[in-house]
Amino acid sequence: MIKVLIVEDDVNIANLHRRFTEKVEGFDVVGIANGLADAFEMTEILKPELVLLDMYFPEGSGMDFLWKIRSSGILTDIILITAARDVSVLQEAVRGGAFDYIVKPVVFERFNKSLNRFKDYLKEIRCEKTLEQNDIDSLLDRHSEAVINTQNMPKGIDPITLKKIISVFEKKHEAMSSDEVGRYIGASRNTARRYLEYLTGAGILTVDIDYGTVGRPEKRFKLVSDTP
Repeated sequence: MIKVLIVEDDVNIANLHRRFTEKVEGFDVVGIANGLADAFEMTEILKPELVLLDMYFPEGSGMDFLWKIRSSGILTDIILITAARDVSVLQEAVRGGAFDYIVKPVVFERFNKSLNRFKDYLKEIRCEKTLEQNDIDSLLDRHSEAVINTQNMPKGIDPITLKKIISVFEKKHEAMSSDEVGRYIGASRNTARRYLEYLTGAGILTVDIDYGTVGRPEKRFKLVSDTP
């Protein structure tokens, strides 16, 4: 059984997430923390493989807890469950190594998909002593897919279009402008730029400025995994 700790200050929501978790085969809720101080202590003692973490608490931010876990070397994974929809929050979550990011109010179908994806990931990690490149790609793709499949995307952002754009970069393995990406996916430059900036904010793409020899400077985007 995969041990789960729920960190949520709203008692009713915490109990809802507990019931959701108990409906997914292979998971066991070992504790519920309604505050960040208790959450850190329970993580140290109970050693959960997974923490379901809210973002906002009266005493601080869930991201503070995430970074404290990381700096303490505690081996646990984190799924953020939050009402926060800002790209900057998603970007920090990605940089902090969050496995997934679920937007409240939580729908069980999305919750179930996230936990089963985590179960598959954990099973693969535990079975493999060494990894080939395709194994690594599969594991990392599972993470990026979790991040971009949140049900409540910002207005004007569609998960299918995001996948198309990421697929273009995975095939080309080179920096591209919004014009070039737009042509590949059959969209306007402005549409492509909106998605490229979203993916950059999420930490999936990097951006550089190409000053060239004539004309105005041009932004060129590239997959983080392709960046030296």
